[in-house]
Amino acid sequence: MEGQEQLLFIDFEFTMPEGKSNPKGFYPEIIEVGIVSVKNHEIVEQYSSYVKPIRFPLLSERCKSFLQISQANIDEGISFTELISILTRHNQHHRTTVITWGNMDMKVLRQNCQINDEAFPFTGKFRDLSMEYKKFFGDRNQTGLWKAVEEYGKKATGKHHCALDDALTTYNLFKLVEEDKRYLQKP
Repeated sequence: MEGQEQLLFIDFEFTMPEGKSNPKGFYPEIIEVGIVSVKNHEIVEQYSSYVKPIRFPLLSERCKSFLQISQANIDEGISFTELISILTRHNQHHRTTVITWGNMDMKVLRQNCQINDEAFPFTGKFRDLSMEYKKFFGDRNQTGLWKAVEEYGKKATGKHHCALDDALTTYNLFKLVEEDKRYLQKP
């Protein structure tokens, strides 16, 4: 279906250093991806995978416990290059808008692409749903994804800090916010 608009809800989980001090040269690397592809208000594809970090392949204890991810999960993950080709494929045949909760996902993806000499996979528009939510509700502070869902009186999907569950939760929140915007636009 050429030309059809696609909304891509993406969430990444990243490596994190052990304590307050970063090891020399440390930067967050993507270690899990969740993608929800939506066309015509329908989920057409979901994708989830662990991703092997390149520069710092061993996860810190803090990272494993915070994300509830094991080293074995990560060791069996796809390569960063495979991740880029999956993201590129999602971007190829459709006008794509990438929607994330917060700006960190695209920032870290851009940085990981630069460091690993990979082309940034997206050419379309980007929407930070957390900023839209903040403006829409006039909040002074940025709200966390799961807190935002609870403020709607809904339950989040699955497990917090699981990339696919967070991407699905972002999609569900997007639907709620869009519905409220439409409701408020009616005379």
